[in-house]
Amino acid sequence: MAHSDHCTDPHHHVHSGDAFVAEVERACEARGLRLTPLRASALRLIADAGRPLKAYELLDLMKATHEGAAPPTVYRALDFLLENGFIHKLASINAFVACHHPGSERHAVPFLICDRCQAAVELEDEQIVGALDTRARALGFTPRAQTLEVHGLCAACAARE
Repeated sequence: MAHSDHCTDPHHHVHSGDAFVAEVERACEARGLRLTPLRASALRLIADAGRPLKAYELLDLMKATHEGAAPPTVYRALDFLLENGFIHKLASINAFVACHHPGSERHAVPFLICDRCQAAVELEDEQIVGALDTRARALGFTPRAQTLEVHGLCAACAARE
């Protein structure tokens, strides 16, 4: 399924890889960051995948267009993209997805992950984000980022059961 099939806020983010990279380029300019061709390529591949992409899958895809693509270079690109909030890492399935709001520096995102087809829905629910932030601060914890992962079956997979 395409990335756009899994969003809950289709009017406030970009879907195509090229449009996504252009949005990230604007964000990088505004923040004084450098989006190298390798980083842009990794970003485009993640955005165009339409599903969470594992690092080794990304490496295989990048080898087709970048001769020098090797694990260290791909991991450095992923680190840059993660650190700057342009992608999210779904730790429970060890995969990466494009952020629906690459221009935003605030990243607190609940994801719904299908255990059968691996679709990942960026839930975009400010109430959930706010509740987690409030509870964390009440305990004296200063949150920097949130990624809540909820596993189950997406509507399409549940309908096939």
